[in-house]
Amino acid sequence: MKRLFALALVLALLAGCAGGDLAEKEPGPEPEQPRSRDLMEDVSARDTADASAMDGDAVRAVTGFGVELLKSSMDGGNALISPLSVMEAMAMTANGAAGQTLAQMEQVLGFAAGELNDALYIYTQGLPDGEGGSVRLANGIWLREGAVEPEEAFLQANADYYGAGVFAVPFDGSTAADINGFVAANTKGRIDRIVDEIPAGAMLYLVNALSFDGTWEDIYREDQVDDGIFVTESREERQVQMMYSTEFAYLEDEQARGFVKYYEGRDYAFAALLPEEGLSLAEYVSGLTGERLSRVLGAVREDVPVFAAIPKFTAEYAGELSQALTDMGMEDLFDATKADLSAMGISSAGPLYVSQVLHKTYLAVDEQGTQAGAATAVEVEDGAAMQYETITLDRPFLYMILDAKTNVPIFIGVMTDPA
Repeated sequence: MKRLFALALVLALLAGCAGGDLAEKEPGPEPEQPRSRDLMEDVSARDTADASAMDGDAVRAVTGFGVELLKSSMDGGNALISPLSVMEAMAMTANGAAGQTLAQMEQVLGFAAGELNDALYIYTQGLPDGEGGSVRLANGIWLREGAVEPEEAFLQANADYYGAGVFAVPFDGSTAADINGFVAANTKGRIDRIVDEIPAGAMLYLVNALSFDGTWEDIYREDQVDDGIFVTESREERQVQMMYSTEFAYLEDEQARGFVKYYEGRDYAFAALLPEEGLSLAEYVSGLTGERLSRVLGAVREDVPVFAAIPKFTAEYAGELSQALTDMGMEDLFDATKADLSAMGISSAGPLYVSQVLHKTYLAVDEQGTQAGAATAVEVEDGAAMQYETITLDRPFLYMILDAKTNVPIFIGVMTDPA
């Protein structure tokens, strides 16, 4: 099934360390046979809700989660998060959580687990897929053969809502290569590695891979690209290639102005917000909420032309999100003495808990459009008409790749230095 970006999310659950399985929405590399045992052979996805538009509350919840995760991941440099990918991975994990651990996850994600399954299924099933913009999503679960006995309800939920295949493998030297191959294949090589090695105590990996490809509605001509200067917040100048155009989609709030530039078909869009002079990007983002961002994105002014300039840039981000998610309220999930993942299965090595959430993203913006990919690994251990605006993104700015129908940010990031 096609879905919004090829983002890879690996959730490795360790008992003392945790490890992995495979779930797929898009075909991807599978562990070689007969090394692996397909645990989903006798589990078929049941009929679920029909695909339709995500309601307003769900849109705000997903947007809010993305904003808060971005805030917790910023460290003064460039940052880029795929909220959709992280939510998919955490939702699959939530299907194996219970008690206070589950309650904390539901609080942070903004949904009860069952409601989150429905919301993500409905949303991703309805994502448009056209020549101008397309998303691919793939989910997989790997678990250690003979060490983890998964609960049937956990397998069924991830089959029903996430198209997940689950494979039991020996967790030998080839397992990391299998997982990285799955990620690379489903992000078109944009993320080529998410796991360096499998810890001895790893028991389970839940993986989401996501990729996005978008071609501009109006591709930049050669005469629309010229040399420019980008000024960082430390007042350093960077030589960049600026792409100039006129857009009829103006954005503003009390502290920033911006614009939307559509990909062909207008199913997806690039959006940017430039804080007012004198206000740092960090200060602007710190005051942002999901509700506020949704309000800004929902009030596009098509009667205000914008002379827009976007720097050609490539953004890559790698981070470990366990502290960010802990700060957001998922405390027990990362505590070996408190985590309750009993609904996921039983490990012979001891109780499961999440030790790491590894997240990698890649995004490139040029004259033709945008290509993006992401991977996350969770490791579990024991104005007036014709009033022109000019917006030049020549200093730090907030940017997003949007599902233009709902304004849900598939990717959200900050560009502080394009060099």
